[in-house]
Amino acid sequence: MDNIKLSLEYIEQNLKSDISADELAEMTGYSVWHYHRLFAKATGMTIASYIGKRRLDRALNEIISGRRLIDVAMDYGFDTYAGFYKAFVRTYGDSPKSYLSKKEASAMFTEKEIRGILTNWDIPQDLPILDIYIMDGAAISENVWSIGENYILKTEKRENMLNNLKIARALSKQGFASAMPILTKSGDEYLDGENITLLTSGIKGAPLAKEYRFGKDRQLFGIKYGESIARLHRSLEVIESDIKPSEINQYKSVIEWALPETRKQNIQYNIGLPDSFFDDYIYNFGALFDKLPKQLIHRDPNPSNILFDNGEVTGFVDFDLSHRNIRLFDPCYCATGLLAERLGLGDNDGLAYDVWPEILRGILSGYDSVNPLTAEEKQAVYYVICSIQMVFIAYCEQQLELEFAKISRVMLKYIANNKEQIIATINESFEN
Repeated sequence: MDNIKLSLEYIEQNLKSDISADELAEMTGYSVWHYHRLFAKATGMTIASYIGKRRLDRALNEIISGRRLIDVAMDYGFDTYAGFYKAFVRTYGDSPKSYLSKKEASAMFTEKEIRGILTNWDIPQDLPILDIYIMDGAAISENVWSIGENYILKTEKRENMLNNLKIARALSKQGFASAMPILTKSGDEYLDGENITLLTSGIKGAPLAKEYRFGKDRQLFGIKYGESIARLHRSLEVIESDIKPSEINQYKSVIEWALPETRKQNIQYNIGLPDSFFDDYIYNFGALFDKLPKQLIHRDPNPSNILFDNGEVTGFVDFDLSHRNIRLFDPCYCATGLLAERLGLGDNDGLAYDVWPEILRGILSGYDSVNPLTAEEKQAVYYVICSIQMVFIAYCEQQLELEFAKISRVMLKYIANNKEQIIATINESFEN
């Protein structure tokens, strides 16, 4: 997430100026749609909410230093102190005075303390601690630091860290680069305590550049996406009993929540989906769902979370291992993520629709070559894609991410109107 960190640095340097999502996305090279998703995943907040909160944080620090309240409020875009006060209470649920009396330092460790921790490993002790970004008392990363260019230091709750170690070992057995621990001087994998602290090597690789995702070798890279997700699933099967994820009923969640919301938006935004589209989904996916293999899945294998090096997949990042779901979810999510990213780039010439079926074919054939899909899974691919889009439509509208919801509606309309072509593509994926 280096691009997001650069964005956060830029935001910090320009909090007294207008900052737009378009401006930030252009700096990173991502579409606005994809950038919104990456930003929310990295920070847990929308862009506007994050900038608003950081302005309030910075303003508070200046108030503490003795500046007049009204001067600070106006510097950070508030016309009156009353406006600043209301915004603060809305964000923090407390008045500025009360909040300040309770606020604690947000950094988990000082740099000096981290230096002391690093003496437990046989590495150069003068390496820069690259990812400590303390900005007016707010740490971008409070439990993960880059040590020089080759090491990552992490500290986390015991259960989470031990799960991460299980994932790393399973991925390593499948040939992926993984964050394996570097032994301490005493030969231990980690420092034990209330939290577990470990040092790992950095994972080599970066997300595939966007010019390759839809370039002349798009189907080849689609195959590599599919193969890598299948290999990942083999790794996750090994550790599923240790993780103990909760079971998700994809069909039920769509029928009870996402589909009714999509029907509502179909009328509200004049999408033009016929009732037969929803009836077909309910009947056919309902008949197939209970027969589909389920397992622990990644949940977010979008292009930015799959790492490549020299044209080959090296690993995955940003796991969300809380759910056991149909395994088809991950390859279908990757495919829809690629289509959404292209549309988010402002693709109005139809290129995404012309080339996306080739990418879908590659992902499915790549997955099937490593983890053969059942006959029921092959029949269900189209309906899983529809499920993902309806969930996005409902979720984005609920979260007031209106641009995302709009893109998702455009995608679902395309998927519904081109059912025969997409199903033909799906069938072609399994012919060889």
